[in-house]
Amino acid sequence: MSVSSFTFGQTYDSILNRLNGITNEGFDFYNIDGYEISSIKMKAAFSKKNIRKKYKKLKIKEDDLSSTDTTINFQNYYAHKTEKVDEEISAHSSYYFIETEEDEITAVTFNSCNKEDIEFQRRIVSLIINKEIPDSVYSLLSTNNVNFGGRTISLGGNCRWMNINNIQCSGYGQMNWSVCKTKEISDYTIYTHRRTMELQNKGKVISEELVDVIFEGVETKATMIIFDFTGITSALVGMSGGETLTIYFVSAPVRDNYISCVMSFWNNDRINASGLAPLLEEVMMLKD
Repeated sequence: MSVSSFTFGQTYDSILNRLNGITNEGFDFYNIDGYEISSIKMKAAFSKKNIRKKYKKLKIKEDDLSSTDTTINFQNYYAHKTEKVDEEISAHSSYYFIETEEDEITAVTFNSCNKEDIEFQRRIVSLIINKEIPDSVYSLLSTNNVNFGGRTISLGGNCRWMNINNIQCSGYGQMNWSVCKTKEISDYTIYTHRRTMELQNKGKVISEELVDVIFEGVETKATMIIFDFTGITSALVGMSGGETLTIYFVSAPVRDNYISCVMSFWNNDRINASGLAPLLEEVMMLKD
């Protein structure tokens, strides 16, 4: 196992202050410090065979289940996979399979780019298996009210979750964020978001600039990139019908933590006099 240079040394209280979760059909999903985390319980006796069978979508082989974490006071297996995204970015996936009760296996997975903090993962696993995550951490599946880094945003339920901390409002924009402990983690999270999006995007960059913004009351700078998708056929374009996509990348100190946020809208979305789509206006304004 490799441990990154990102160190946390943080209390459970500070973790819960940044953690946001959603529960859906037996799955728990979480976002914190650039990590996407999921947890689900399955009824089965604890064995490598049953782990493979019950969690086959994770594509875990029995040979992957060769390690245990002795700091966890339950029978468990630990597995880790790394996939090279490009020369600069590696995607890490960590898997914990734990016998939490008789004939019950709990799986906790962590996905992140270029960082793997084992101690932090253990703290999250401990919170999950000891049922120490309070209800206040969880957002409702309806998007009437959304917890944005410690502030409630009222969206009226007309939006949908694309993932944990990832909201899309049809015709009104989309934003994806993570609440982070330090500036270093927030800046790196926004960098990996941008780099991954650039690698996945089929559009052509037609504009890029640093712009002055006020994000959650904080004066800062955002990187604004406009992608042109004219003549390109893709699922992304097909859902929107747009030709250009404007994306803002922000990393800023907010309410004793840092927030990394990616905000976007299409040219055929509603764009207000401010130059932004309505969802973006909930958290950011362009500075004159």
